[in-house]
Amino acid sequence: MSSLDKGLRVNDDGSVDVCFGPEAPAGMEKNWIQTIPGKGWNMLFRLYGPLEPWFDKTWKLNEIEQIK
Repeated sequence: MSSLDKGLRVNDDGSVDVCFGPEAPAGMEKNWIQTIPGKGWNMLFRLYGPLEPWFDKTWKLNEIEQIK
């Protein structure tokens, strides 16, 4: 998934919600990464051209939260 993907849903504040799971939640198909039931997975976050908040540690990536 990339911020350059067409159709990616972006929140009003500029943030992006990404969903992980075997099936996409309704309306979140473009923000969904498929997982395989019963298999482990990991996440890699790649940041290109970080701004000062990354370096001075005033910005950090949020933890993954389970939604139902």
